[in-house]
Amino acid sequence: MTPSEAQLIARWDGHAPRYTSYPTAAAFGPAVGAADWAEALGGAAEHGPASLYVHLPFCKRLCWYCGCNTRAVNRAETISSYVDLLLREADLVAENVGTRLRIDRLHLGGGTPNMLAPDDLRRLVEGLADRFDFGTLTEFAAELDPETLTPAWVAAAGDLGLTRASLGVQDLSPEVQAAVNRPEAFETIIGAAQSLRRAGIFSLNLDLMYGLPRQGVVEVEATLQQVLTLRPERLALFGYAHVPWMKPHQKLIDAAELAGPADRFAMSRAAHDLLVAAGYEAVGLDHFALPHDDLAAAARAGRLRRNFQGYVTDACEVLIGLGASSISRTPDLYVQNVAVERDWRAAVGAGLSPVVRGIRLSQRDRLIAAVIERLMCDFRVDVDAVAADLGVPLAGQLDFAAPTLARLSADGLVSHRGGLVEVTGRGRPFLRAVAAAFDPAVPSTTPRHARVI
Repeated sequence: MTPSEAQLIARWDGHAPRYTSYPTAAAFGPAVGAADWAEALGGAAEHGPASLYVHLPFCKRLCWYCGCNTRAVNRAETISSYVDLLLREADLVAENVGTRLRIDRLHLGGGTPNMLAPDDLRRLVEGLADRFDFGTLTEFAAELDPETLTPAWVAAAGDLGLTRASLGVQDLSPEVQAAVNRPEAFETIIGAAQSLRRAGIFSLNLDLMYGLPRQGVVEVEATLQQVLTLRPERLALFGYAHVPWMKPHQKLIDAAELAGPADRFAMSRAAHDLLVAAGYEAVGLDHFALPHDDLAAAARAGRLRRNFQGYVTDACEVLIGLGASSISRTPDLYVQNVAVERDWRAAVGAGLSPVVRGIRLSQRDRLIAAVIERLMCDFRVDVDAVAADLGVPLAGQLDFAAPTLARLSADGLVSHRGGLVEVTGRGRPFLRAVAAAFDPAVPSTTPRHARVI
């Protein structure tokens, strides 16, 4: 008998990573650290242009839902001195690379990058361009808070070549906003979008959430109806991850006001249907893009990628992360900077690498990572073809996934024929559970992660 929607939710709405990487950050440890990263940087240029991520851990206010590494700061000197140290960390990276590394993508994340004063923004971007080769830069993106976005910041960003901006919206209901400490008028978002477009920044993404306290289908649809009047090129619709054991400030949210799995499922599905009806293409699990956008084009062509910024078109094999908590990678290595800003400042100020943990990928890790990425991006994977492309022997490597795949297949969530695994239409909301079938670490790490739906 075909299981009902309620039965599927009960069976498969467990805890699972978001799989912005494999192995996930939960697997990083002190056995891999600064010396490993310095050695890897010595060969970074051999992999072609790299991506550069800069973490700015500052916000005007602390939103209670936030899962990022950030804090509320209102002192300009604190932020300006952080920029000084970012450039010193860039010097350390450049010294280890040994040549002027070409950068294809630059992403400012946070936190709130527009907490930087315009002069500090210029100093940061121009300083990075002095240390790296920006001659082939194809994308410069930043995550922005509309509440603190000023005309002067937009003008500076436009002059520096910002190509894409992500505006944090989450939900426009005053009741929901009050429950998560993020008041924000729609007029503010309209003004931010118009200001960015006047400055020549024509690719806009809006970040939205479902599953917030006091939120239901009505609130989600009302928010979407408003933001669709701006016709952003992309929208990201994330399920709120309530993990107060990892983010203590989330304890300020009344858990009794959070929706249950069935209501979260209904919100996600209603949003999907509304956005597709409005002309957006669904991209992966939780992104939507207009057909002409390069994210939609990459999804159609099978070129979509997934990294710590979510779904991207970034094909660079090397990612360099600067700032407290930033993660860097090469094809066979992940490393992470110390997350505590004070400790990051101390290390960089002393001329030391702030990298404190990481993981070196085995052949099996690389195989699993590629399988999970293709599932997360394409909803299907040919395991045999992935193994052949990587030159990794397949025999016995993924046998552990067979029992879970059999159960997923029996429930109609996947089609499984030999090495070809395809997620069905009914299974797409449970994509992370499907990906987790290929993750041998899930049984021991599930309490760390948010729920699937």
